[in-house]
Amino acid sequence: MRRAKVAVLTILALSIGMFIVIAALAMLNEGVGKFLATLASINPLYYLLALACVLLSTIVGFPKWNMFVKKLGIHIPWQQNFAVYQSMFSMDITPGRWGRAVVAYTLNRITGMRFGKTFPAVVADILTDFLGFIAVALVTAFLVRSFTLVSVVISILLLIPFFFIYVRAPYEWVKRKVGNWRRLKGVFKTADVYFRSSRSLDAGTYLYAMVFTVPSVIFSSLALYFVVLSFGINLAPDFIPTILFIYTSSLLIGMVTGIPGTLGVTDAAMLGYLVAFFGAAGITFGIAAAIVIFYRIASMWFTEGVSTAFLVYTLRYWKVRK
Repeated sequence: MRRAKVAVLTILALSIGMFIVIAALAMLNEGVGKFLATLASINPLYYLLALACVLLSTIVGFPKWNMFVKKLGIHIPWQQNFAVYQSMFSMDITPGRWGRAVVAYTLNRITGMRFGKTFPAVVADILTDFLGFIAVALVTAFLVRSFTLVSVVISILLLIPFFFIYVRAPYEWVKRKVGNWRRLKGVFKTADVYFRSSRSLDAGTYLYAMVFTVPSVIFSSLALYFVVLSFGINLAPDFIPTILFIYTSSLLIGMVTGIPGTLGVTDAAMLGYLVAFFGAAGITFGIAAAIVIFYRIASMWFTEGVSTAFLVYTLRYWKVRK
């Protein structure tokens, strides 16, 4: 846990550094006074709406998580499960969001079920999140008629790791080769439990999960829309599909790099997209920089803060196993 805290604090410190770099570039491009005036012009009401969308994005995904847990035969009160679910977002800044595995351990401590039994819920939640991003990115890429091929390639690259997680044949091959190694026996035992447990989640379960995943992605995208409005850029609702594309494609580009928190890559992609698509609407480099900074504060820092509070609350379950 100590290492996790150090990692989170390090990534947050790096994000501050990234904001400073973006702000410095904006100042060099447009001048210090103009950029500071842009930052000061933010409309608090629209920004509060952005924060509300970020919260709704996490809340609306809870039913699918609750379904995954129940399908795996894990029975805990929904209030307790909601706290566990919310705590996972504290680890979204880890590469590929795999730090969410912390909640599998929390469930292990609450129920006494083995980690391999609870971990499929985490994998399923991450996979459906990726599928939601991919679905929205591809649909909106066709609507805006831009970067369609890039979106397809990135989507394929992101899904490759899940082939090895869901298809048992590669695992069995590795197990036959090194399964007798003493140091790896515990790993293979956990993996065996994982593959047996994951069978409880059928195709219908994943399809039903998308009913909640897609709205979650849309709420996150709407947060970006309200941040744009908060800086006086009056985009009509007709531009929301473009906002959806900018949000999802920027995040996917960042995810494929494997960089923690998608730092720098997502920021740069989002900044470039905003200027490219909405330059005619008045979004200059400086305004785009301000939008990216405040959106990332909402989607990363705000989410991290709320989720960390839930993580701290759920640490009480780590002390005593039932």
